[in-house]
Amino acid sequence: MAGINHREALAPIVTDVVGPNAVSVDREAKFPREAVEAMGRAGLLGLTSAEEVGGSGGGIAEACDVIGEIGAHCGSTAMVVTMHYAAALVIEAFGTRELRERIAGGGLATLAFSEAGSRSHFWAPVSSATADGDRVRLDANKSWVTSAGEADVYVWSSRPMQAEGMSTLWAVPAAAEGLASPAPFDGLGLCGNASSPVKADGVMVHTDDMLGADGGGFDIMMGTVLPAFSAFSGACCGGLMRGTIEATAAHVAGTSFEHLDGSTLADLPTIRAYVARMQLKSDQVAALLADTLAAMGAGREDTMLRVLEIKAAAGEASTEVTDLAMRVCGGAAFRKEVGVERRFRDARAATIMAPTTDVLYDFIGKAVIGMPLF
Repeated sequence: MAGINHREALAPIVTDVVGPNAVSVDREAKFPREAVEAMGRAGLLGLTSAEEVGGSGGGIAEACDVIGEIGAHCGSTAMVVTMHYAAALVIEAFGTRELRERIAGGGLATLAFSEAGSRSHFWAPVSSATADGDRVRLDANKSWVTSAGEADVYVWSSRPMQAEGMSTLWAVPAAAEGLASPAPFDGLGLCGNASSPVKADGVMVHTDDMLGADGGGFDIMMGTVLPAFSAFSGACCGGLMRGTIEATAAHVAGTSFEHLDGSTLADLPTIRAYVARMQLKSDQVAALLADTLAAMGAGREDTMLRVLEIKAAAGEASTEVTDLAMRVCGGAAFRKEVGVERRFRDARAATIMAPTTDVLYDFIGKAVIGMPLF
């Protein structure tokens, strides 16, 4: 799949699969398996995998393109892909060749970091990893795992076995004995992303399944996962905003007042002003995302600040834009067919998904003042 044009490969999948299935994915809380399989066949799940293992050799910017385009049509599918790319980057950097080839060939990965014991402080697992010869026993209560029971492999965190440090990462096959998802996802938004708790009760993995060094998980989380995940979250929110604006514009342009000689909602200056505010918010996030990617690519001194800012800004903006869309579309926004209320619900996840917006505000403040984040 080396050298694929990700935009060309994605376009028919969005048109024929993601878009048409978005309503049923949400309404039936149905995992977007058809879209995932189509992306696997097209080489898009291997977008960030190296060409030497059969991937496309793309980077974070290309992945953001894919996530943003999907997010404009289906938030649930975009979140599944967001978590996949974040996990795939870790696997590409630290996984075995066999595992890297599996992801490049269309395997679905996801992150399993957040735990009941440390909640949104994903960088501080309380679960255990116990050495048993060349095997390791994992026990954990993961609180939120996107694609739970649907992914092929989890990038899993635990406390170190023996080394100093905060965490160690593992590649855990989803089919491993001892893994269980105790409850299906039943939430406000992103209903099809299969985000559920996952319990590990004596799950056995091999020492070769360790990703990086024992005790080195925190550095991987901060150096690989956080920058990518923040950018991906910004792209996901950006897509949601674009989709919301398109749906809102179509509604106001096509809704007329028969008793006022057929004038439309778009003829009202107040409506146009609200739509303008929505567009400004969306464009501001797009500009910040572009600068974040530029900072990451150039290794600028302000890279971490931008990484922290993009997720916080995009999460806040997407809730504001979808709030405005509900106001602009009025009573019609509460109906499913307008396409606003689904995005209104989906957008709520960004502010409370770890690292939460409130945690990010604290980190941003520390970065600006010159204090250490931890």
